Amino acid sequence: MARCEGIGRDEALELLKPERRAELRERAHETTERCVEKRFDFCAIINAKSGRCSENCKWCAQSAHWKTGCENYGWVGSDACVKAAKEAEANGADRIGIVTSGRCLSHGDIENVCTALYEMRKVSRIGLCASLGLLSEDDLRRLKDAGLERVHCNLETAPSLFPKLCTTHTTDDKLATLRAAKRLGFQICCGGIIGMGETDEQLVEFAFALKEIAPDSIPVNVLHPIDGTPLGGRGILDPERVIDSVALLRLVNPSTPLRFAGGRRDMSDETAAKCIYVGMSAGIAGPLLTTPGADFNDDRSLAVKAGYSVAPSYQA
Repeated sequence: MARCEGIGRDEALELLKPERRAELRERAHETTERCVEKRFDFCAIINAKSGRCSENCKWCAQSAHWKTGCENYGWVGSDACVKAAKEAEANGADRIGIVTSGRCLSHGDIENVCTALYEMRKVSRIGLCASLGLLSEDDLRRLKDAGLERVHCNLETAPSLFPKLCTTHTTDDKLATLRAAKRLGFQICCGGIIGMGETDEQLVEFAFALKEIAPDSIPVNVLHPIDGTPLGGRGILDPERVIDSVALLRLVNPSTPLRFAGGRRDMSDETAAKCIYVGMSAGIAGPLLTTPGADFNDDRSLAVKAGYSVAPSYQA
């Protein structure tokens, strides 16, 4: 993989110029063909604790700071997590993530998640992931002992933009969780959201911040504006910008799986196919947190057309 080192910052910024769009996309496609494993994997999530979040993230329907009509409920219980794991495995997903709202979990909720992980492992061989907010090293050890394999914590955007979008926690808080998880040997899932007002310079900054973390998976969300949030009036990001952003992320992170995440349902299949062409190589399917997710079969079909192998669905 000596030819898969990625481009530099200056070149990345130059390639985002409109007159170099065709070059950006073709080079991203060539990098994808050369550096990315030709297997399109899927994961699924369960929204295991929703709403009433103390954090003031301007994009998020679950924040208690905004009036969005988000559904609010506490820990869903182990049975719901087990059911979700079985359904995800039957759909051909490689892993499932337990996702909870809030800055961090209480000691009791960490124990609840650990119990769910034990029960999920009893009935399924699916990979186990979790997105639980900020986590201490002690919390992470307990989760690892319970069977957790991958930790998800998004940077969300460029570190220079993040303070304008959230003031209740910082990029450094997120990095502390990610570094602790890495020290303990977890796989890392870390990406963010495009379409929150980032400049070309900030998109490049974001791509290189992810490169420094070196995650095992980069989920690429596209902002789905939610009424009631401060970003609710931004509108859906131009599909051409979406494709260019994926291409840029691919050229900076040449072999890391780039994963369709939130906002996929706002794309046409044509846009999604172009995203796969320039570097998207994995997906999150099924229900998301507060918005609908992609259909397993739709993205499976697009991936196969692009030459990827996929796990079959065993759903009746």
